[in-house]
Amino acid sequence: MNIRPRRNRASEALRELVQENRLISSDLIAPLFVIEGDKIRQEISSMPGQFRLSIDELLEECGRLQDLGLKCVSLFPALGDDLKDKYASESKNSAGLFPQAIHAVKKKYPDLLVMSDVAMDPYSSDGHDGIVDDDGRILNDETLPILAAMAVTQAQAGSDIIGPSDMMDGRIGYIREALDKENFKQTAIMSYTAKYASSFYGPFREALDSTPKSGDKKTYQMNPANVKEALLEADLDAGEGADILMVKPGLPYLDVIRALSEHSDLPIAAYNVSGEYAMIKAAGLKGWLDEEAAMMEMLLSFKRAGADMILTYFAHEAARLLK
Repeated sequence: MNIRPRRNRASEALRELVQENRLISSDLIAPLFVIEGDKIRQEISSMPGQFRLSIDELLEECGRLQDLGLKCVSLFPALGDDLKDKYASESKNSAGLFPQAIHAVKKKYPDLLVMSDVAMDPYSSDGHDGIVDDDGRILNDETLPILAAMAVTQAQAGSDIIGPSDMMDGRIGYIREALDKENFKQTAIMSYTAKYASSFYGPFREALDSTPKSGDKKTYQMNPANVKEALLEADLDAGEGADILMVKPGLPYLDVIRALSEHSDLPIAAYNVSGEYAMIKAAGLKGWLDEEAAMMEMLLSFKRAGADMILTYFAHEAARLLK
């Protein structure tokens, strides 16, 4: 038998013909940060090329992304300390910055999907994803009504996809019930199913000023050593009504993406997080690697592992190359 795999690598046309996995613009979801004000495009120091955007600038960016073939953006609020308290009260303010931003994007770009983040940390004076008691414990069940109210507020503003990123037990079912009760049965939930207690979140926390004021998130985010636990979380989230399952971060957890894609029939999302973005950007700026080539290779790795969609700060750059 004369088997020569190199025959299928002989030319660019042949390599493309036999290519097993492909990346397209509609695979990408762009995370965007919104801030109060007008005409504000405030660069995030640890994430070159990423900005906190006032709503007018956010709309311009959404238009550019839609023109490049993106179908979805994921929004995050960057709030001042004066709007933060122990119970994330601002998160259910229908007249607040975040609902206004969601509404504005959906009004101008009705065909662009808006995903919105559900977690207490952008609104919390403690910087945690749940209520913190006097002993520093994160209270699970007491947090669920806050998350549900937040989700309903975002759905009322026009959010297409609710993204619970808090990792509280039972929150998917609680949110699903609240949405259904308010007649938002068609609003999807993309659960942060396997969100690990990772060291790759630093630049994101700078962007939102959401670093915990004390302690860490290890009692609710997952242990990086665990894979089987991710499958348990996937079963629980699917049973509670999740429509899409997410793995976060992406690059250090390709095996988890693969495990979930083989375990579940639900679509799988990978979050190419801020620290992964910052690594490529820093090395590219230093001239230590080809930034564009490394970016595309990394994004393709998520598809190869089994992800159906990718949240990535490289969305604009990658879509421009893919167009």
